[in-house]
Amino acid sequence: MTQPELRVASFADLTTDQLYAVLRLRVDVFVVEQECAYPELDGRDDEPTTEHLWVDVGGEMAAYVRVLDDGDVARIGRVVTAQGHRGHGYAAQLMGLALERIGNRRTEIGAQVQLEQWYGRFGFKRSGPDYDEDGIMHLTMIREA
Repeated sequence: MTQPELRVASFADLTTDQLYAVLRLRVDVFVVEQECAYPELDGRDDEPTTEHLWVDVGGEMAAYVRVLDDGDVARIGRVVTAQGHRGHGYAAQLMGLALERIGNRRTEIGAQVQLEQWYGRFGFKRSGPDYDEDGIMHLTMIREA
């Protein structure tokens, strides 16, 4: 079996094949599988401080996370694992890498409510009520610096 590789790149450093794989994975899961019609291309991917983290398994993008820098707070989002790669802990590995790269900064996520305990493993705590985002219930979670 091919060993998974953790990768990190800025938008400028992504190859066209990598960018296509990022967008394909996010659309396959969020738009198609979860049936959420929303603006996937939100203008944040190409910001100079945005980091794209993924797990590569044999040339295939198995999981992905995006880290945004909003000045006083970091944001982790677009946490996604390809259907055929679930159950291997790839998303947890990426969360660990993302938090390592963020360092000791306040970090926010908009989590799907069923993943509250999962994100809690990384030190995130609920911050406010549940809210509907594109037909899926979410909650804001904060990890203090």
